[in-house]
Amino acid sequence: MIVPKHFEDLNVLHENTMPDRAYYIPSDKKQTDLTEHREKSARFTLLNGDWDFRYYDSVYDVREEFYREENTSGPDWKKIPVPSVWQNHGYDRHQYTNINYPFPLDPPYVPYENPCGTYRRHFTWHNNADAPKVFLNFEGVDSCFYVWINGQYIGYSQVSHATSEFDVTSVLREGDNLLAVLVLKWCDGSYLEDQDKFRMSGIFRDVYLLSRPENCIFDYFVRTRLNRDRTEADVEIAFSYLNHEIPVHVSIEDMDGNRVSEGNGSGCVVLPLKQIHLWSAETPYLYTLVMETEREVITEQLGLREVCIKEGILYFNGEKVKFHGVNRHDSDPVTGFTISTAQMHRDLQLMKEHNVNAIRTSHYPNAPQFYQLCDQYGFYVLDEADNESHGTGSAYNQKDRTSNVWIADNPDFIQATVDRTKKCVIRDKNRPCIFGWSMGNECAYGCTFEEALKWTKSYDDTRITHYENAYNVPEGRVTDYSCVDIYSGMYHDIKRIHGYFAQTDVQDSNHRYDVASRRPLFLCEYSHAMGNGPGNLEDYFQVMQQYDGFCGGMVWEWCDHAIDKGFSIEGKKIYYYGGDHEEYPHDGNFCMDGLVYPDRRPHTGLKEFKNVHRPARAVSFDAARKAVRIHNYLDFTNLKDYCKLNWEVNCDGEIIASGVIEDENLLNIAPHTEGEISLNLPAPKDGKCYLKLMWILRETRGILPKGWNLGFDEIELSASDSQNAKAVEILSQPFTSEGISGNLKAEEDDHYLTIISDHFRYTYDKFKGVFAEMTKDNKKILEHSMQYNIWRAPTDNDMNIRNTWKETDYDRPVTRCYHTEYALHTEKGKQFVEINSDLSLLAIYRQRIMDIHAVWRVWEDGSLDVSLKVMKNPVFPRLPRFGIRLMLPKDMGQVEYYGLGPVESYVDKCRASWHGKFEETVDSLFEDYIRPQENGSHWDVSYVEVTGKGDKLSVASEKPFSFNASRYTQEELTEKAHNYEIVPCGYTVLCIDYRQDGIGSNSCGPEPEEQYRFLENEFTFSFGIRIGNQE
Repeated sequence: MIVPKHFEDLNVLHENTMPDRAYYIPSDKKQTDLTEHREKSARFTLLNGDWDFRYYDSVYDVREEFYREENTSGPDWKKIPVPSVWQNHGYDRHQYTNINYPFPLDPPYVPYENPCGTYRRHFTWHNNADAPKVFLNFEGVDSCFYVWINGQYIGYSQVSHATSEFDVTSVLREGDNLLAVLVLKWCDGSYLEDQDKFRMSGIFRDVYLLSRPENCIFDYFVRTRLNRDRTEADVEIAFSYLNHEIPVHVSIEDMDGNRVSEGNGSGCVVLPLKQIHLWSAETPYLYTLVMETEREVITEQLGLREVCIKEGILYFNGEKVKFHGVNRHDSDPVTGFTISTAQMHRDLQLMKEHNVNAIRTSHYPNAPQFYQLCDQYGFYVLDEADNESHGTGSAYNQKDRTSNVWIADNPDFIQATVDRTKKCVIRDKNRPCIFGWSMGNECAYGCTFEEALKWTKSYDDTRITHYENAYNVPEGRVTDYSCVDIYSGMYHDIKRIHGYFAQTDVQDSNHRYDVASRRPLFLCEYSHAMGNGPGNLEDYFQVMQQYDGFCGGMVWEWCDHAIDKGFSIEGKKIYYYGGDHEEYPHDGNFCMDGLVYPDRRPHTGLKEFKNVHRPARAVSFDAARKAVRIHNYLDFTNLKDYCKLNWEVNCDGEIIASGVIEDENLLNIAPHTEGEISLNLPAPKDGKCYLKLMWILRETRGILPKGWNLGFDEIELSASDSQNAKAVEILSQPFTSEGISGNLKAEEDDHYLTIISDHFRYTYDKFKGVFAEMTKDNKKILEHSMQYNIWRAPTDNDMNIRNTWKETDYDRPVTRCYHTEYALHTEKGKQFVEINSDLSLLAIYRQRIMDIHAVWRVWEDGSLDVSLKVMKNPVFPRLPRFGIRLMLPKDMGQVEYYGLGPVESYVDKCRASWHGKFEETVDSLFEDYIRPQENGSHWDVSYVEVTGKGDKLSVASEKPFSFNASRYTQEELTEKAHNYEIVPCGYTVLCIDYRQDGIGSNSCGPEPEEQYRFLENEFTFSFGIRIGNQE
């Protein structure tokens, strides 16, 4: 080999690297625009661009000393952009795995088949007399790398998501220089980088040179100490230097550029501030900190805030805060791990627009500019070390909670674990957005983390510590939890949360983790947002508000991970996920679990999240006084300063009144308090009437523009048993139709019962208990026989119960009708044929799933009414859905409905929708999830009408129902693995549902809460079908 095997040596994590330090960009003058434009510093030289590159299947195949200047790049060398990952440029292959290592569990050894890339890049350097020292920085290289300049070995480093800095002053020469790098896909550090992600390799973050004076600031740590009433602060800056102490002039400016404090010193400088502005996610006020030495200036953002825990409650600036956040990976379908500041801005903009206030950098530090943007835009950040050894849990025949023996409780890995923690904490310590340090993710617990936590608590007393997997130790181990500040959980159900706060006081919290009197509860992951999900976000919101000790959580996760593969022949976007690259092992589409699609289009789950976490809520309504009681859920901002209130009254889809509340006196509601607002509301009309309250941003705040809709409330004004007027009209149609004579007659044989009039011919299948054919006015209404429908294309969150449903043949039930009889009747002068059938749905080789007594009425005008009395066999699992499926002509593509819209809605996922009349197309109702699944349903519906080419089919019920209209059958959505593969069936598929099972988040989290599961064993579903001409 041409390099030493540091990549399998736990005693060599880095070679010739500089000590870790805080991130900053030095300059020759004060510069405040170095977050997104650090190239403007005269001391910064960016080395990004197209580098020469050669890929090898194994590092053992690299025999040529490619780093030597005399070895030129031959025909086997290609160009590759830096930063980037080589898998996105046709080298190696992508692999997605969640838990399992992509190689044998044999630490510290990695496979001999260890792919690598060799890089070469020429650059020009000129000596600067004021800044002759030069440092080479790599901000992210996966997984480890060796560096040479001008043929001379510089050093080695690992920890993929950490900065590695080398002093290269002695090897640079005036003019042209050659930088060469060898990057390996795997190293011993890869055992600590087993995060839930695609495995990608290369120099994926920026590479640059910093020019520095001989003597200069090397590191600094800014701590803010607030006085008791938080009106004044002392800003402590502790300095260390490259060679020896030198004088530093320090000044602080407010956001208007006024100098508010200054001083001189060297070791530690303390500057007092009065009449201070505090930093929070709601009010991200930043001062400018300027540190000047003789030949260098460092400009820094400064936020004043404090984080502490008292009696099991987390306080931020003295207030009990709630984190409503997300877990975020660096991920893009085109650029992979390489994320520009523009891409960061796009994510943060979307988060702000959807009421996200917190981010966990799962499961590694982000690029340093990301935190600066979070400072500016206002996000609470839990910064996580680049440490996950989840794959140790896959060891064969391993006892429960003993996986820590491999790494987490293995003294050989203490150095590596503490190193990763230090690299995270030391680099990011001056970022006000960071409220806590997370040691890593899903590694189990042991001596390595006990040491990392001890170091963290001794180094930084201004933030809290976090490590969720601290519970994961063998029974009987005496475990030190004295340095863990928060009790963190993943995917707790509501019952378990209540249980945490129901516990009695526990004295020995140093050796017990789950102690509510000492540690706030924090869900570092909850509400798995995979595919059509998550459900019951509202329930989590309510329980978060119930307990002061519940400081919130982070939804898993922000974005779907996928690989962009272009377009299909039909023009459909193609995204690949796990298994699509023929890799082994892999975890399928488990990476498609975000609130946004790979291209950052919001999922409906993100819209749900936004409205659940609106800044204020109507918590009660006094109908007699027309007064709404409002709760301000903001932590630091009076409602009058944040938003105004638009309101409207909607009756059966028609807005009959509206108004705006801008008066600050009316909205003068302090944080965490309530106030009452009286509205000039009209008397409710007949029908379904709702008051909608819309919270509108009063003035531009950071990246949110004035007038931004922050969310809404909806209050029903009508009586709970009120009926939508159009639904009533539809249902009464058999009695109001004019000019249609009776002349009903029936023809029957063993199989079919045909109802005939002058205008229609309906054929009832006595074997199935539904109508097989329907024509009216010589037009075909059904393209296929009606069907009793209990199947839905499983959502990703159905992945666990899916197999149970399939085992019981819910996806292919057999219908058997035992008895059918009919009779001709008259009601209010109108004729109808009533058909009574007793039938069942059966599993193919099992017993009956359910019995149904069906009563169909066929009216003389062609209307249908149906009442289905269902008795489900209780030994069978809960149902995915129950209803009737109709295959309508393809041209029936216009849909009007009254119910919850316009966003898809389900019993536990409906907070993004409101009641109204909505007009859409079958195509616009379809939510195109990358893995096809149930989508586009609408809940709490009074009626739905489907029209096309002069025809109209209406469905209405006295009780709310659900419907789904689609170009695709549930069988097609079930069968296909990708959305670009699905084929329209040629019909308009209309599902009329009594209800569906809840959505939940059971792909990784709990099942839907009990009240959302379809657990009914006996119920009746009645509705009417009306067929007519489009008006």
